[in-house]
Amino acid sequence: MYKVILLLDFGEEYSKALLKGISKYSSENGNWSFCRMPLYYRETMGVKGIVEWAKEWKAHGIIGQLYNEMETEFYESPFPVIAQDFKERFKKLPNITGLYRQTGRMGAEYFLKKGYQNFAFYGFNNIVWSRERAEGFETAVNKAGYQVHYFEHKKARSTDIWYYKSKSLSKWLKSLPKPVALMACDDNQGVHITETCKHNDIRVPQEVAVLGVDNDVMLCELSDPPLSSIELDIEKGGYDAARALDLMIQGRVKFYRDIPVPPLKVITRTSTNIYASSDDHVADALDFIHRNIETNLQVSDIVKEVPMSRRSLEKRFLEVTGMPVYKYISNLRIEKMAEKLISSDQTIFEIALDMGLQDSKNIARQFRQVMGYTPVDYRRVFGEKKAVGTKQ
Repeated sequence: MYKVILLLDFGEEYSKALLKGISKYSSENGNWSFCRMPLYYRETMGVKGIVEWAKEWKAHGIIGQLYNEMETEFYESPFPVIAQDFKERFKKLPNITGLYRQTGRMGAEYFLKKGYQNFAFYGFNNIVWSRERAEGFETAVNKAGYQVHYFEHKKARSTDIWYYKSKSLSKWLKSLPKPVALMACDDNQGVHITETCKHNDIRVPQEVAVLGVDNDVMLCELSDPPLSSIELDIEKGGYDAARALDLMIQGRVKFYRDIPVPPLKVITRTSTNIYASSDDHVADALDFIHRNIETNLQVSDIVKEVPMSRRSLEKRFLEVTGMPVYKYISNLRIEKMAEKLISSDQTIFEIALDMGLQDSKNIARQFRQVMGYTPVDYRRVFGEKKAVGTKQ
């Protein structure tokens, strides 16, 4: 049985997801013993104190959120160490790291499909996961022929509530061309934006559509309006990190390759549930659709909410979204059904009925056209990814 020190932020959802993956690997491969070392030990004990404690406990390895200046001492310690690159990547230690540029590209492509022509990014320019997400976002936006407006912190703020009284952030948000698609480097920064918009009477998503990263459900649902976010395969990262540590402890490798945490998909909530449009009637129609998508919504219901003829609405809706109203409703129902396939234990047929998809013979065909999988395959593939990384 291995003894492993976990030096992580146990109050953070990212670390909790890593722990799920680590625990899963442990239960499958020997039932390891863990020391959950509070993160403040990093400051109070330092590298020498942690290493001495590890020797006394007879630890076999360490997985931790470490400072980059600690790298050499941990590398020269008698224990295999895997680091979470929460500031910059380590050069001598294997990193639990993200495919950050890929995540940024996913965010940009999501907004481009919604018809946006104005883009912004909010984050830190001195932290690898923020900087590279911005680079990926900007690369995709530039390729489409557009530019990105930036508000980047030069350094981490001393308080996490600074933005409530930030004149500079408020001024920047007011100055952005509208409607604008704004990607934040993570969910925490995304909530900064929705809160600041709220205090400055900037409408989300009508004027500023906001997308975060990590899909921290508590934060996303605390946001007003609820924050859309890019979900990452964090549990698989934890599983793969435990597997890497296992190989290092066995002495089969001295330096294991970095452990990537890829993005999975965008989880759409209210903060982005609209297409970019200067057409107020189309915007109102889209808002009504998203608020009522889990009812037996018909095109005729939307026409009643918009002061124009069905023909005019259909024409203008098609110009903005690239699809007829009925098709937009159908696709959105499929996307919501996909979310429920992962988050709910209901049968596929029960979920379909809840979403107003009553033609059981065509459900699988329609779902495959939109999501690229049958409902059964989608639940199997993404349900497993959400639960934990697959065993290798």
